[in-house]
Amino acid sequence: MSYKFLDHATDAIIEVTAKDIKEAFAVAADAEINLTLDQDKVEEKDKKEFSANGKDLRYLLFSWLEEIPFLIITEGFAIRRIEFDIQENNGYKISATAFGEPLDVHKHNFKVEIKAPTFYDMEIRTNGQVYMRFLLDL
Repeated sequence: MSYKFLDHATDAIIEVTAKDIKEAFAVAADAEINLTLDQDKVEEKDKKEFSANGKDLRYLLFSWLEEIPFLIITEGFAIRRIEFDIQENNGYKISATAFGEPLDVHKHNFKVEIKAPTFYDMEIRTNGQVYMRFLLDL
């Protein structure tokens, strides 16, 4: 399980490899959080529940990648870790709990604001292991 940032002039392109879909979504979340702030500096003092929905895995990934910066930027909640389940029933749903604390831009070394994920160049392959690539508009 890993992620890497690919070169791009103005946005962030992230590639994820994982053993299964759940691990891939966990890695994608960690990549997005660490792009925004230093996750290892966040303490687990509080929690927030959230969800993401999608008619397929691409829409689920898009929704998932929207929710995380919403928590960080809009709600001012720095995330240390996320526990979640993925359900499939006429589409997909993630039910999640984020653990962390109120965002402190200095303590958490706030780096960049993510405006939105995009469908441009998004890819998900599931053959043996899972490969994802997605672009975040900064």
